[in-house]
Amino acid sequence: MSKRRCLSADGPQDAPQGVPPLEVRGERGSYVSEAAFAALKSRRLSITITMMVLIHLWAASASAGALTLGEGIREAVEKSRLVKMSLADESIAGDEALIDRARLLPSVNAEANGTALAYQPGAVFGTVSVPTAERNFIAYSLSVQQLVYDFRGSSSRYEATREKVNSRKFDTKRIRNLAAIDFALAFFDLLESERMVMVAGREVERLEAHSRDAASMYEAGVITKNDLLQAEVRLSDSRQRRLQTENLRSVNASRVNNALQRPLGTDVQAVDLREEDLAGLSEAVRGLPLEKAWETAEKKRAELLIVDSALKSLDFEERAKKAEYYPRIFAQGGVDYADNRYQVHETNWSLILGVRVNLFSGGSTAADVARTVHQRDRAREDRRRIVEGIRLEVERYVLEARSARDRVAVTRNSMQQADENLRINRVRYSEGVGTATEVLDAVTLLTVAETNYYRAVYDLGKYSIAVFYAIGEDLTEVYR
Repeated sequence: MSKRRCLSADGPQDAPQGVPPLEVRGERGSYVSEAAFAALKSRRLSITITMMVLIHLWAASASAGALTLGEGIREAVEKSRLVKMSLADESIAGDEALIDRARLLPSVNAEANGTALAYQPGAVFGTVSVPTAERNFIAYSLSVQQLVYDFRGSSSRYEATREKVNSRKFDTKRIRNLAAIDFALAFFDLLESERMVMVAGREVERLEAHSRDAASMYEAGVITKNDLLQAEVRLSDSRQRRLQTENLRSVNASRVNNALQRPLGTDVQAVDLREEDLAGLSEAVRGLPLEKAWETAEKKRAELLIVDSALKSLDFEERAKKAEYYPRIFAQGGVDYADNRYQVHETNWSLILGVRVNLFSGGSTAADVARTVHQRDRAREDRRRIVEGIRLEVERYVLEARSARDRVAVTRNSMQQADENLRINRVRYSEGVGTATEVLDAVTLLTVAETNYYRAVYDLGKYSIAVFYAIGEDLTEVYR
């Protein structure tokens, strides 16, 4: 006879003789056979293995979803609503250009009509009345009209709208770069806030270690109660700052999700900068002369390209409006058919070559020309203003990037020195030579040094991408 096991609160036990399998006995549990017990253990093992596999797959998918700066920029640009709206405006401008181009092409018109008269038309010759047309008849006509020459008025309007299309394309480029840099700045803020969370966590750990040491020394009667209270107050304050940095990290993660059109609560795993990335940014900033940056910006900034395109469009509009002073030469041909048996030729062809000139329009043409001239003068002055603003912007970002590069080198050394300073003060405090205030000051000094270093690192990232934005580079290509 095979033995049976009991699943109870005290673990598996041998079942008493005569008790059938799976029969409940009191409050202790159920008695099962050894085969059922082994199957149950095998099932538990398979469930455990399945859970481990699922956890591994989840971790792998989470790591695969890590977000890099380049990927984020491309996604932010593709999903930006402002970019989509600008592309729609670009299509609208293209449609307007097609409308103006249609004025250069022939105009073809077809017409059909039916006539019903109360009396049949006729003519009187002496005492005889002769009908000249049927009382009810149908007529058809087809005509083609083509502008022959209008002193380039229509073609200038078409060229003006084409320049407006180019202006819309440049504006789309501007908005794409704006969406890219907005995301990049939020991305670097997220990385910086994550580092600040790490720095705050380290400060809490250091102060907790010091608090434990102070408690031990207080129990041994080495220090006073005041030193212990000072350590506990500083620890509480550090924990509050850690909470603040965690909240800031959540806000910056929401900013990134908002730029990517994701739910605000989506977990963001931002890929941090590497040492080679920092070296590349430092080298790019070092190798960019200010004069060269100005020259590049004046050639590539979308704002200037938009104004230049607008100036060309105004030149074409002025030429089109001046053409209204001159005659318009046109040609028209057509064929007419009337189902009328009283006409000698029911089908008749025609060809017209005509001239149309506006003799007087109340001065509106001259006013239109003057308005266009004033708009062009304003656009030229606006271009000078934009150039000055761009030069100032480029200079600022280049200098800020260089400053951040230098601060990275300086703060890296100070962080190492602050770490060594904390180690020395801890040793002195444990040996009874130093004071608690010196240890707490050393912890604060190391926290400040780490904060300054990581802020310098991410300032270098932010100002470097700001330099590329200021000189008009396509950020999706720069960070590909």
